Order: sequence, then C-alpha cells, then structure tokens
Amino acid sequence: QVQPVESGGGLVQAGGSLRLSCAASGRTFSSLTMGWFRQAPGKEREFVATIGWHESTAYADSVKGRFTISRDNPKSTVYLQMNNLKPEDTAVYYCAAYHGTVLTRISRDYGYWGQGTQVTVSS
Repeated sequence: QVQPVESGGGLVQAGGSLRLSCAASGRTFSSLTMGWFRQAPGKEREFVATIGWHESTAYADSVKGRFTISRDNPKSTVYLQMNNLKPEDTAVYYCAAYHGTVLTRISRDYGYWGQGTQVTVSS
C-alpha cells in the first residue's frame, strides 16, 4: 500500500516560486512512477508532470521550462519545483503514484492519490 502526502503549497505572487513535496509511505517507492496533477475551480483535473523510477520525466506543455519534477528515493519523496508562477497555475495540486514504468499522463492510471495542497498565485 502507498499513501502519498503532499506539502509545500501556499500563496505566492506571480513570478515567484514554490516547491511542493510528496512523501509516499511504503517499501516500494523506488519502483513507483510518480505524478503531479492539478485541479482548478470549475475545471477537470489535469496532468502536470511525471517521473519514472529511472528518473525519466514528462511535462505538460503549460509548465514545461518552468516546473521541474525530481525524486529522492532514500527519502521516498518526490518534488515539484515551480518557478515563474502565473495566476493560471492556481489550483489544488495532487501527488499520485502507480506500480508501472510508463510515464503516463492519464489520471486513471494512477492508483494512489494524496489529499492535495492548495497553490494560489496572485497577480
């Protein structure tokens, strides 16, 4: 069983930075593919970034060049460094995990989800 727990959200001005963390309990973290998704009010949940056990990554076009996903296997933690934040990045950010090797952008492929952390970017 895997239980992701997010932290690091908050309020930031446009152009600022935040780093989200996701600690995932369980002894198989190093073999998990981890992902970040977000959901803004009135919108569907959307893919942000994913990282495989081999540290290959994939990003949504809207965040490419601004966000960086990384992982620390000994700490069972995945990070999302968010730079040059924009008001349209405002959303609840969710950490997700699944036992697979494909860098999938599809939310239903992920079997484990955190509760989410709010990110608000003011203009």
